Amino acid sequence: MFQLLYFLTHWLVQVIQPILVPLCFVFAWSLILMAVWSVWTALQDGVANAKRMHQIPCANCQFFTGDYHLKCTVHPTMALTEEAIDCMDHQPAAEANLVFRP
Repeated sequence: MFQLLYFLTHWLVQVIQPILVPLCFVFAWSLILMAVWSVWTALQDGVANAKRMHQIPCANCQFFTGDYHLKCTVHPTMALTEEAIDCMDHQPAAEANLVFRP
């Protein structure tokens, strides 16, 4: 019984061995390419998200308080969110009124 199992295993290894090296080569490079692709798409998404967040005008608005209890006196719920990108009540703050944030 064990001799038959040994014979079949040995025969299977001999049959698969010429295919195994190219198969492992392709598999390894596929993994590397998928990892690079994943990092690339994560970077693209991060840059797109950063560009979107830099469009939020709240920090330069005269109604922005700088206090975490009440961020905006006009729209407190949408202050510093993506909803505030096209805020109709945005008024640029004068230089003297800008909040100092160290």
